[in-house]
Amino acid sequence: MNTEARAFTHPSFRPIVQKERLHMDLHLEGKTALVTGASRGIGLAVARALTAEGVRVAGAARTITPELAEVAQTAIAADLSTPEGAASAVGTALAEFGGLDILVNNVGAGDLDHMGLGGFLDSDDSQWHHLLNLNLFSAVWTSKAALPSLIERRGAIVNLGSVNARFPSTGPVGYSEAKAALVAFGKRLSEEFGPQGVRVNTVSPGPVGTGLWRDPDGFGAQVAAANGAPHADFLTAMPATFGITSGRISEPEEVAALIAFLASPAAGNITGTEIIADGGIIKTT
Repeated sequence: MNTEARAFTHPSFRPIVQKERLHMDLHLEGKTALVTGASRGIGLAVARALTAEGVRVAGAARTITPELAEVAQTAIAADLSTPEGAASAVGTALAEFGGLDILVNNVGAGDLDHMGLGGFLDSDDSQWHHLLNLNLFSAVWTSKAALPSLIERRGAIVNLGSVNARFPSTGPVGYSEAKAALVAFGKRLSEEFGPQGVRVNTVSPGPVGTGLWRDPDGFGAQVAAANGAPHADFLTAMPATFGITSGRISEPEEVAALIAFLASPAAGNITGTEIIADGGIIKTT
């Protein structure tokens, strides 16, 4: 085993994220991007990663956080679960930048009051509508509004899916279904607009260390309570519970780095694919 290989298998090795990330020139300097759901979590990490590569970023979210206002050139307050909010976000970004090179459809998950843990017969239509609008139709609406500019600039779309698309019996009713449809939607766009120079890909993570899981009033705490476990114990047990081969959940910066790569010319012939970033939850090929 050579020296480099030994370094990566040594117990002291830790993944390099955010503050100590390896730099690769992605040739993104001067590009423009709209990132949805950019106020926190993966979306905020994507905004930071793209900004670090020289991209002018517009970040859209229902609530503008101080962190988003600091990193994005333009922070856009918009409810992306509505067609008007999605169209407004794209329109504002186009007006600010004069065109878009990158669209990252990151917004997703949902409000806790629409993420019930009951079964199909326990879930009302409002839960279905909320989760489908936020996790599927938001991407439909933003993509439709952004595509004329993306075609002109031979740009890229990256959608944020989820491994839940492959486990439809887990999670809130409607969420897995929306993410499965989002993967199919990305494939449709890649086939239709690939010949015009637009690349479309999907990144599907497993559990990621965002507030969704880690906040004391987040979805993870709700799941822990439903199972009669302290939240801290639930978080500790997550890798084993989910069968994560790497022994840990992913971090937002790791997912963001993959999204930035797929949005860049460095991934110039990658399109129509779904890349799983789950630490090894899915065991099949």
